[in-house]
This record gives sequence, C-alpha cells and structure tokens, in this order.
Amino acid sequence: MENLDFSLKGKKVVILGGSSGLGLATAKAAAAEGANVVVVSSNAARVQRAVSELSGSCCGMLADLSDETSVMRLFEEIGALDHLVFTAGESLLLSEIAKTELVTARSFFDLRYWGAFMAVKYAAPRMNAGGSIALTGGIVSARPSAGWSIGASICAAMDGFTRAMAVELAPLRVNLVSPGVVRTNLWSSMAETERDAFYDQVAAALPVGYVGEAEHIAQTYMYLMKQPFVTGQILVTDGGAALA
Repeated sequence: MENLDFSLKGKKVVILGGSSGLGLATAKAAAAEGANVVVVSSNAARVQRAVSELSGSCCGMLADLSDETSVMRLFEEIGALDHLVFTAGESLLLSEIAKTELVTARSFFDLRYWGAFMAVKYAAPRMNAGGSIALTGGIVSARPSAGWSIGASICAAMDGFTRAMAVELAPLRVNLVSPGVVRTNLWSSMAETERDAFYDQVAAALPVGYVGEAEHIAQTYMYLMKQPFVTGQILVTDGGAALA
C-alpha cells in the first residue's frame, strides 16, 4: 500500500512566484502546516517581505524564472525537494489581436509557459518519492473573451503540458490549478475603478456570489500536494463560473 501520510510537516515545498498573490497565500498555508517553504521570486524586497510573514522554517531565494541558467542554478542550490508549486506571472496584457505586437505576445510566454517548462525540467530529477508538481493555468483557455488571445493561449498550453508531464514523469504527480477570477495583482494593470466594476460584474454572475481570494485558491494547491492519488488533472477552482 502507498504511503498514507498526508501531512506536509517537514516537507520541502518550493513555491515559484511565492512572494505575492496565489503563491504567497499557498506559502502561508503550507508553512502553517509545518512545511519548510522556499519562496522564490526575482524581486528581493518582495521575497524578504514574504518570508517575514511566514511561520516556521522558511526561506527565500532569488531567480529569474525566464532565464534557463538562472533556473538551473536555483534547483542546484535547492537540492532535493518534495513539492513544487509554480504560480509566477506578471499582469496579463488584454489586447485584441490586431493591436498586439508579436514581440509583446511572445514575451508573456517567457515566464508563464517557458518558466514553468524549465522549472519542471530542473526540479523533476530532484523530487523525493511521493512528491508533486502543481502548475497554474486558468479557465480562460476554455471560456475566453475578446482580447484574451495571449492569456487563453498560455492557459491552453499549460493544460497540455501538465497532462504530458504527468505521463512522462510518472510516478511523479503533475497537476494544474485552473482559477477563475481572483482578487490578485494579476489585474493590477486595470484602473482601480475599472477593476472594482469588473469584480462586481463577475461576482454577480457567479453561483457563489463573490469573487475569489488568493486564500481560496491556495487550498487547491494544498489539496494537490497532499492528495497522492491525483495526477494529470486540471483542477478548476472558479466559484462556478463554468455554470454561469
């Protein structure tokens, strides 16, 4: 019988993009359960601030997740680990295709897709038995609106990559969290009044009646780390948006 210890206590949990948003919320949840969390970001001030908010034995590291050499060196320094969570990403560009420069579109893949690709490449050989990888996508791959060509494409690519890695790296578990609209810095490029109106509109359409918080989505990453019988899955956490 497989190990039925579902605890994260003493496990090394590496969170790429863990200094804010979904990553920081997940770091806090994992640290609260006794995990040894490693928060990774390219921003030193945010990493330091994030680590100060965590309990237990936690630390921060700097890396440019869009640069292969930086990612390779990061995991060489980290060594063996139990769980990898990838939540890194900047605010997305919403733009109709006729107004989108190709060089700009490509740049968003550097971190959100290729960053995840490189993280899996260099983390997988160092994963302890029973470990897992949790990546991040979004429901926009299935339900895009006008202006979402880049975001929908990245999320769709992450869906396929997750399934491929779950097969290729088995028995290492690889899953993906697919959030709906959540109050995070993903939407920071919008003006505050526009953003608030957007949240209100989304909340009114959702069966749960409110927009999600980072802490809600963090529980999905926690589930995927602790549930040993799930792999290759796209776990939608959207407040019922698929039904709206």
